[in-house]
Amino acid sequence: MSTHKEITKVTTNTLQRMKQQGEKISMLTAYDYSMAKIFDDAGIDVLLVGDSASNVMAGHETTLPITLDQMIYHAQSVVRAINRCLVVVDMPFGTYQGNSKEALNSAIRIMKETGAHAIKLEGGGEVVESVKRIISAGVPVMGHLGLTPQSIYKFGTYVVRAREDAEAEELVENAHKLQEAGCFSIVLEKIPATLGKRVADELKIPIIGIGAGMHVDGQVLVMHDMLGINKEFSPRFLRRYLNLYDQIKDATQRYISDVKSKDFPNEQEQY
Repeated sequence: MSTHKEITKVTTNTLQRMKQQGEKISMLTAYDYSMAKIFDDAGIDVLLVGDSASNVMAGHETTLPITLDQMIYHAQSVVRAINRCLVVVDMPFGTYQGNSKEALNSAIRIMKETGAHAIKLEGGGEVVESVKRIISAGVPVMGHLGLTPQSIYKFGTYVVRAREDAEAEELVENAHKLQEAGCFSIVLEKIPATLGKRVADELKIPIIGIGAGMHVDGQVLVMHDMLGINKEFSPRFLRRYLNLYDQIKDATQRYISDVKSKDFPNEQEQY
């Protein structure tokens, strides 16, 4: 019997067991109560309250503008919906970089005000001090390496990271640093599949991929991408499981038409 079926609550320990037993971890982003409830009911292992809310919920071009207060609001909404899955919250840009005391305060605010189970932050060696400080306060931390969207202006592009040997070695080194600092898991974004496999093989903690190939310990997608709610974004790693953009648009147009033609509401639909 799979670990997935027998547990009532997913914890960081559950994810560790899943890796050891070779069972893949499923993860999606969520930002509101209604969608989180559906995902949890469907049996998702992890929900990430992603700073991608900055893009898909608020319409910003990057993840940089979203604030800690806004992330807390989204996380509160998600946590109210779930019974089973692990909820991880992204620490937004500017709430942990360069100051481990501020990082700790931000993490504590997220945990106290949302009831979430863990936080996620981007970066390698440069955030290790913050990671250690947050974990020493009892807050589980998920790392994030490869394409780190909060550093987009440094990279200047959303291309695949770590194709060159030097950057690949640095990524592996940073993954080990994050594991040693106490991270319970790491997300690898948009890197070659061979490198994803190497990190997952070398590290004891679960490695979750988004565009990191099939040999990592689990996968994460942004909810709006997976459900086809937006059409603009079509990277190679994305599989769309629905085309909700067109389905919702069609339903809306039928509603408009029924209202205009006085077909809605009909006799049965009034008091």
